[in-house]
Amino acid sequence: MEDGTKVVEISAKARPWRMKSEHNSLAEELDVERRKVMLSAIIAGILIFILWLILGFENYFELNLNYFGVIPRKLIGLRGILFAPLLHGDYKHLVSNSIPLFFLLTGTLYFYRGLGYKVFLLIWIFSGVGVWCIGRDSIHIGASGVVYGLAAFLAISGILRNDIRLMAISMLTIFLYGGMIWGVLPLFQHVSWESHLMGSLVGLFCAVYYRKQGPPQRQYDLEPEEDEEESVEVLPAEPLNETIQHHTAHPNYIIIYRYKNKEDENTETKA
Repeated sequence: MEDGTKVVEISAKARPWRMKSEHNSLAEELDVERRKVMLSAIIAGILIFILWLILGFENYFELNLNYFGVIPRKLIGLRGILFAPLLHGDYKHLVSNSIPLFFLLTGTLYFYRGLGYKVFLLIWIFSGVGVWCIGRDSIHIGASGVVYGLAAFLAISGILRNDIRLMAISMLTIFLYGGMIWGVLPLFQHVSWESHLMGSLVGLFCAVYYRKQGPPQRQYDLEPEEDEEESVEVLPAEPLNETIQHHTAHPNYIIIYRYKNKEDENTETKA
């Protein structure tokens, strides 16, 4: 236009009010997902903080809490089923478990929502039960059994569900933590490979058993959406082409909607 105002023409098929609604819906969905990610990360962070707090408390007061670990086939060792994952021998041991535990637990709680909490508790309990049954005559401590269980669950569950998003998580887990597989073998005397083995087995069991539970499979429509025809009745019939101008919030833009009445459309079709 001569005054410098820019004109944007939008046909009836563009449906700007619908695009705005879809944009708002997408923004709300992203905000909800962001909150869920934050909640999952906060829960995992609280657990990691407790682990560090316990080890710091133990070192500061020069205590030895290792006797609360799993002692296989001893009644007193049953308490280790609950307490062993909270205990670590030193800071190096704790650091090696803290980083993977944080990311794996966050991923499990976020991507599997309500099911993730159940899987986490089952891995925590039954990995300890398995160590109590088959472990060596020693004291077993550390959260590595839980780490192996979560890694096995994430690596297998997404593949069994045939969900693109969860399969991507499975591939990422295998890529990052696939080397942990050697930890289930009795290669090092001071490493509780029994905890690694039992945690992995419980995680694998959970992945198979709960393969039909948890988040529903997302449907992805790869075909382009066809424009829906809109019937627009233009009154009055004269003129044949009616133009409606809408001034936007921006002073230099005007949106113009152009509609064709039915008679004009039939004329073009015959031509």
